Amino acid sequence: MVESAIVDKINKFLIEEFEIEEEDIEMDANLMEALDLDSLDIIDLVVIIESNFGFKVTREDFQNIKTFQDFYDYIIGKVAQEEA
Repeated sequence: MVESAIVDKINKFLIEEFEIEEEDIEMDANLMEALDLDSLDIIDLVVIIESNFGFKVTREDFQNIKTFQDFYDYIIGKVAQEEA
């Protein structure tokens, strides 16, 4: 899957599921703050990632994600691993 397609897919579910405006998605913005995520929202996000991309997300993986860019890089990397 092409990186831009992955980012588009991510943005689509963030906008739909977390009611964020597309213009509020900035690469260096803090993901948790921008989406106003609590612990239940994080679980929802993990489930959405797993169902959309077909890989398991661990707590350790998610601890290193701070910005939208980190989030995109993480998913792009995992998708590339799955396709290899």
